[in-house]
Amino acid sequence: MHKLDESLLASLPPFRRLSRPQIREILDAATALRFDPGVAVFSEGLPVERFFLLLDGHIRVIRTTPGGDQIIALHIAPGQLFGIGAAIGRTTYPATAMTADDCVALAWPNRHWAEFVQKYDGFATETYKVVGERVGEMNNRIVEMATQAVEQRIACAILRLVTQAGRKVDGGIEIGMPITRQNLSDMTGTTLHTVSRLLSGWERDGIVLSERRKITVTAPHRLVMLSGAAG
Repeated sequence: MHKLDESLLASLPPFRRLSRPQIREILDAATALRFDPGVAVFSEGLPVERFFLLLDGHIRVIRTTPGGDQIIALHIAPGQLFGIGAAIGRTTYPATAMTADDCVALAWPNRHWAEFVQKYDGFATETYKVVGERVGEMNNRIVEMATQAVEQRIACAILRLVTQAGRKVDGGIEIGMPITRQNLSDMTGTTLHTVSRLLSGWERDGIVLSERRKITVTAPHRLVMLSGAAG
């Protein structure tokens, strides 16, 4: 871990109120891990043994309903903590963390959580801000599911991915991680058939370009109109 420069983490929420020597101490307690795409970093219901900081790649947070259906609840972007069950008083992971692409993460044994919170002023407060943001996003998702038509929900989901992982390319904004029509179905509580029908229509209208595991938004303003956010 000495090869990872602490300055690279100084602007991230858990560390931005800490000194370089403090960041170095935290890094020295971490283990660097690499994960292939489609791998469960941890699974829902298992004991919380470690917490993580994602350095590269994207993580899908997946919840399983009582009926056995899987719902993509959140996406974790690089620079974010995940698996922080200790921050919300959990002894088991409330969801499964599945890699969307090649991922690199730092991992700490869960016993270090209480130590970091007590020893490093700002570590906890900055982390709880992240937890609050995720709770807010989940609340927004619940409102969308309860009040919006399917077309609006899918448009909102794509726009959220653009905000989290969008990158400018020729012809529009590409979502910078693998995303399938089934993923969008799992994010929006609708059927694969409905997602496919809507995306095909939006492609004909020049709003999106949907390829295998890749979506590019070619007319963002029109997608915003479809989401209802503009009105």
